[in-house]
Amino acid sequence: MHVFDPDRPQAIKGRGAASNPEGRFETVRHQVEDDGWQSALLDTDAPRPRTEVTAERARSVITRNDSPDIHFTQAMNPYRGCEHGCVYCFARPSHSYLNLSPGLDFETRIRAKENLAEVLRRELSRPGYGVSPINIGSNTDPYQPVEKRLRLTRGALEVLADCRHPCTIVTKNALVERDLDLLVPMAERRLVQVFISVNSLDNRLAAKLEPRASAPHRRLRAIRTLADAGVPVGVLVAPIIPALNDKDMEIVLAQAAEAGARCAGYTTVRLPWELKTLFREWLALHVPQRAEHVMSLIQQMHGGRDYDSDFRTRMRGQGVFAEMLRRRFEVACRRHGYGRARDLELDLRQFRPPREASPQGDLFRTD
Repeated sequence: MHVFDPDRPQAIKGRGAASNPEGRFETVRHQVEDDGWQSALLDTDAPRPRTEVTAERARSVITRNDSPDIHFTQAMNPYRGCEHGCVYCFARPSHSYLNLSPGLDFETRIRAKENLAEVLRRELSRPGYGVSPINIGSNTDPYQPVEKRLRLTRGALEVLADCRHPCTIVTKNALVERDLDLLVPMAERRLVQVFISVNSLDNRLAAKLEPRASAPHRRLRAIRTLADAGVPVGVLVAPIIPALNDKDMEIVLAQAAEAGARCAGYTTVRLPWELKTLFREWLALHVPQRAEHVMSLIQQMHGGRDYDSDFRTRMRGQGVFAEMLRRRFEVACRRHGYGRARDLELDLRQFRPPREASPQGDLFRTD
């Protein structure tokens, strides 16, 4: 008989994390205790937490970035937290700033910026605003499941399309196909580029690593759909986890190229802050026989530590294994004719600041 043990983390179907550890800013610790009744009377699995979405009013939505290893200076994230539940997500520790856990809270307690489009329009219309492409989805996925109902990402795209502002999109959800009616005209004006993240073609592994993201084959189909419609699309083999999914790098690049991807990029797994503990817990639950080997290779890429925040190496690591990954990636890219992720130049000259509707002013419009 299987008995639920509250003191021992257990895999939860449809979720990436198996526990809900306190964030690093919390001063109170919580511990589950079993009074004996449930474990004695019930044959049950670990409880399955439901997703809760809370609306919030954002004061600003465009964030600025000056990190030398990130190739965009502006970003926007419609949601805080992500139901995809990718256990390796480097954004998990950001939930600590909300007094929530980077574990299950990150994927079950989502904050939605309900006034996203309104605030975006206001920020773009400010005097002196400097135009540069806005990356949508740099932290959490803009097409996670709740987007199907709330349509916040679509609202932001409508604002960007209306004022002809360039943007890039990063996602691992085929829901991006829904917005082709906006993306195609933007692509014709060289105002958008989409990147689909695919780090493995193993459906069983993906179901554990990224439990609520689109299946790998479905993401490849989304690449084909976008490419066939004329939307420039690239593939991100990210993150690569040594001894877990690195074997799929070449086949992902090959199939993405065949589907129409024009450029490619990759990163290795990053384990900042509380993510170290969550990822070790996931390894122990799902691949215990390889857990030590995986962590040993990760540490070899980060100077003997689980994570090194140095801008020069944090995205791809260093050392023998990291160098091997780099060479494999470069060879595969040459074989399949990929350009670099930065090769497409989006047009900044077409931008026109949003303005209030004015029938009289429209008499003098020339566009």
